[in-house]
Formats: sequence, structure tokens, C-alpha cells
Amino acid sequence: MRIIAGICKGRRLFSPRWVGLRPTSDRLRETLFDILGDQVVGRRVLDACAGTGALGIEALSRGAIHAIFVDRDPRAVDLIRQNIVKCKLSDRCSIIRGTLPRVLGRLRTSGFDLILLDPPYAADDTDAILSAVADHLEDEGLLVLERSRKQEQIYTQKLVAVRSVCVGSSVLEFFTPQPRA
Repeated sequence: MRIIAGICKGRRLFSPRWVGLRPTSDRLRETLFDILGDQVVGRRVLDACAGTGALGIEALSRGAIHAIFVDRDPRAVDLIRQNIVKCKLSDRCSIIRGTLPRVLGRLRTSGFDLILLDPPYAADDTDAILSAVADHLEDEGLLVLERSRKQEQIYTQKLVAVRSVCVGSSVLEFFTPQPRA
């Protein structure tokens, strides 16, 4: 795993040494950030179910101003910390260990411009996770969900699906907030 572009381009990230963590592939990350382009610059990012932190680190490398990484696995939190230190990005991010609904309930932030959500493909609570993070998306924000092609498309009344891109065995789904009445 490596950072594809930006100030950390080419930097290799530490990978998990345990079963159960599925890092986003370089190919899928490259596709995602090619689509996002300059939409990352100056943004506040939430890397939810962060795993290795590769998505949030890529966003920071490409010009995001701040990222919050959230994962419930203490091994993943340690791995994210190692990768952030390796990339010299500690001053532009925070790492929080816990479940998303609990962490989001405690956050004192006005919201995120970009939410990168990569829950475990076998997770039964993806709908609930998507709904919980949707409340923290800015009005002009974008939420990107990575899921398996085998999973059904996910819907929530809080978000509008605007794009879907298949890459290998994965799907990237792009959402914007439901317009406020």
C-alpha cells in the first residue's frame, strides 16, 4: 500500500498483520481520488471505519485541511497512528477509537465536507452506520461508501445517491445530503 499523489506521494504505508482488516486497494483509492479531484482541497474529512487510515491520509496528502480517523479496533488505531507519523501528518488529524455512533455523538465539530466510509463488507449494520454519519455531513458535502459488489445497494432517507462506480469486486457509492425543506 502506498500513497498515490500529493505531498506524501509514493510513501509506503504499514499494512495490517492480522486477519479481518481489508485495506482499500491502491487501484480503488486511485479511482476514488481521480473522481474527487480538487474536491478534496481545503476540506474537513472523516475517515470512518478507517482501518489503515489510507483513505484519510490520501485526502490529507492531496490537500484536505484536517481529517478525523475513527475505528473501533485498537490494533487499527495503532496502525493508523503509525501511518500518520510515517507520513508526518500528525498536526492535521485526530484519531479516535470507538464505534461510529458513540464517537459521532461526542464530536464537537460542525460537520464534515467529505466522509469516507469503508465498513467491513460483512457488516450487518452498514445502513445504521450510513445513517449515523449522514447527520454529520455538511450541506454541500459528499459521502463516499465503499461496499462489496455482492452487497445490495444501500439507501437512507437522509442522503441522495448521485453516482456509483464499480472497480473490481468493490463499488464506490457517492451521496450528497437530502435537500433541507
